[in-house]
Amino acid sequence: MPTVCLIGGSGFVGRHVANLLCTKGIALRIPTRRRERVKSELIVLPNTEVIETDVDDAEVLGRLVAGCEAVINLTGILHEETKGDFRRVHAELPRKIVDACRINGVGRLVHVSALKAAHDAPSEYLRSKAAGEQQIRAAEANGVQTTIFRPSVIFGRDDAFLNLFARLAQLSPVIPLGCPDARFQPIYVDDVARAIATCLDKPQTFSQTFELCGPKVYRLQELVSYACSVRGLKRLILPLSPGMTQLQALVLEHLPGKLMTRDNIRSMQVDNVCDCAFPNVLGFEPRAMEAVVPLYLAKNAQSSRLDRYRIRANR
Repeated sequence: MPTVCLIGGSGFVGRHVANLLCTKGIALRIPTRRRERVKSELIVLPNTEVIETDVDDAEVLGRLVAGCEAVINLTGILHEETKGDFRRVHAELPRKIVDACRINGVGRLVHVSALKAAHDAPSEYLRSKAAGEQQIRAAEANGVQTTIFRPSVIFGRDDAFLNLFARLAQLSPVIPLGCPDARFQPIYVDDVARAIATCLDKPQTFSQTFELCGPKVYRLQELVSYACSVRGLKRLILPLSPGMTQLQALVLEHLPGKLMTRDNIRSMQVDNVCDCAFPNVLGFEPRAMEAVVPLYLAKNAQSSRLDRYRIRANR
């Protein structure tokens, strides 16, 4: 049975990847800072070892990947708690992962970055993601076969995107919305997980970078309106000017939870839309948001861990 180290496996995307890899008969090694928080979803998976540890420690990281056939890196943050967190998580950790793979003879590395990552991007988030990609590509020189995925915003039953808008709509009849015309091409979390699982042993994906987007482009205001309608709520969406958007972000980034930051606003200055079609090499087409979201976001929907299996089976 092949073993894969899933770094970031306790997060939103990671839990879906873990479930899918287990159905393929792959043994998993998943590090986490808080094992107790993931015991209900990950510890119960067959052939899965959940280890409470700190992946920032290079020696610990080396022990985690030793004996694995592949490593998948899913770590990422949307907000900094302290200055430098983006660089630490998005750039320095990938460098440590590459070193650990090289030293321990791991020949396969899959890395999830972000759509529109670039060294000259307007936000620190996107610049740090580009720095991480540079570290991953450097692994090729050491005989590690790499694949990089760049997804647009990811939606799913436990997402922090459409669910956030739905919760805000429950609290207020008016939603002041910054960057209302920002464009996104959302992709379903199970499609991202499927892309990752598919590429592991597919040579055509080696040394490649793939953009992952759903079939349709939306403005942010359209997405918020859709989330409200699925929840059966009629809400007034108040588009904010650029100046008011910056003021809103300044206030929100100093509140608990950081719903929005000025760096997020800078990220949304770039359209989060794919420049090409969904990769044919993956062998499937991404699902439309309208076919999935009502199953978990509708007012009377029964959230179930079986939802993703029903959707996957087109039932």
